[in-house]
Amino acid sequence: MAEVSPTVRRKPLFIVCIVGLALAASLSWSSSARAERLRELVEVGGARDNQLVGFGIVTGLSGTGDDITVPFAQQAVLSMLRRLGVQAQVDPTQLRLRNVAAVTVTATLPPFAKQGTKLDITVSSIGNAHSLSGGVLVQTILKGADQRAYAVGQGSLLVGGFDAHGTSGSSVRSGTTTTGRIPEGALVEREVPTTLVADGALRLELRTPGFTVASRVVEAINKKFAGSASAVDGGAVAVHLPAGYETRVVDFVAALEDVEIIPLRRARVVINERTGTIVAGGDVRLAPVAVVHGSLTIVVKETPVASQPTAPFGQGTTVVTPRTEISANEGNRSIVYVPAAPTLADVASALGTLGLSPREMASVLQALRGAGALEAEVVVE
Repeated sequence: MAEVSPTVRRKPLFIVCIVGLALAASLSWSSSARAERLRELVEVGGARDNQLVGFGIVTGLSGTGDDITVPFAQQAVLSMLRRLGVQAQVDPTQLRLRNVAAVTVTATLPPFAKQGTKLDITVSSIGNAHSLSGGVLVQTILKGADQRAYAVGQGSLLVGGFDAHGTSGSSVRSGTTTTGRIPEGALVEREVPTTLVADGALRLELRTPGFTVASRVVEAINKKFAGSASAVDGGAVAVHLPAGYETRVVDFVAALEDVEIIPLRRARVVINERTGTIVAGGDVRLAPVAVVHGSLTIVVKETPVASQPTAPFGQGTTVVTPRTEISANEGNRSIVYVPAAPTLADVASALGTLGLSPREMASVLQALRGAGALEAEVVVE
C-alpha cells in the first residue's frame, strides 16, 4: 500500500529580522588556548588616559562655513577680535561668517604626558558649516573634566572627504567634510599627577573583568614574585612591591608586563546592525538542532484608474480612483537538521547548509540562542 505523506503547515519561525548582515567567521582555534602577556589584559591603576575638550573657531574656509543664523559663531569671532586687541566697535549684523565655522576640539591626554608633548586633536563642526576643508583652527584651550586647562590646540585641518557643488544644483560628496584632524596639533601645558603605588602596592585593573581571569593573574604573578599578588575582586589585583623594588617601580611594572597568562575566552557572537556584520568568536559551539525557516512576503500595488463621465453635453467630471492589488507569497522550506559543531569552522559549515541569506542569518542565531542550541552569548550592537 502506498504511503501517503501528511500535509504539514509550516509557520515562519521568525517574523521580524534585523537589517542585512554578513557572517564573518575566523579560523578554528587549537585545543590549547594561547597565552598572552599581562600587558594585554590589565591596566596599571593610576596610569590612565584623560579626555580633553574645547570650543574654538576655524577660519580660512572658502564660503563653506557657518552663516549669520549661528549666533555662537558670531560671538566667538567677536571674542577672538577683542582678545587680539581689536578695540573698534563691530556690528554683529555686518559679519559675514561663511569663511568661519564654530567647532568643538577633542583630544586624549595619555598618562605621563609632560609639558610640550604633542597630541593629535579632532575638530568637528557644531554649526551649519558645509565643509571644514582648507580651514585653520585658531588657538583653542582644551580642558579636562575638572575644567582646568591642560593643552592648547592650533593648526591646519586634514579633512578626509570632499564636497563639490555645481551651478545647476547637482553635487558630489564623499566621506565626512565637517570633521577633520590635526596630527600633533596640541601642546600639553599642564601635567596630570600620577600615583602608581598606594600603601606599598600596585593596582592592576582587568580590561575584561572576571573571577577566573583575576585568579589566573594572581597565580601567574605569584609564580614569579612569590606572595606578592592578591585579588581585590573580579576586576582588580593588588601587587605588593617585592624587596629590592621599592625604588624601582618602573622596572617592577616592566617585569610584570612580561608575565604570561592564559586568558578566558567568552563564547560570543556580535551582531552589528550599523555595519551589517556578524562576528563569531573561536569558542562558539553548536548543539544538534532542527531548523525550519520560512518567510512571508506581501506585495501591495496601487494603480490609479481614470473614470470618464458618460453624461451628455459635458456634464460630470473625470474621477481618478485607485485600484489596489495585494499578493502574498509564503516561502516553503523543509526541516533542516543541523549536526553538533564543536569548533567555529564546524559552526560556519553547519549554518551554511541552511542556505539562508545574511538578512535571515541574524534571526536564526538569536533563535538558536533562545533554544539553548547555540553555546554563545549573542550581543546586538
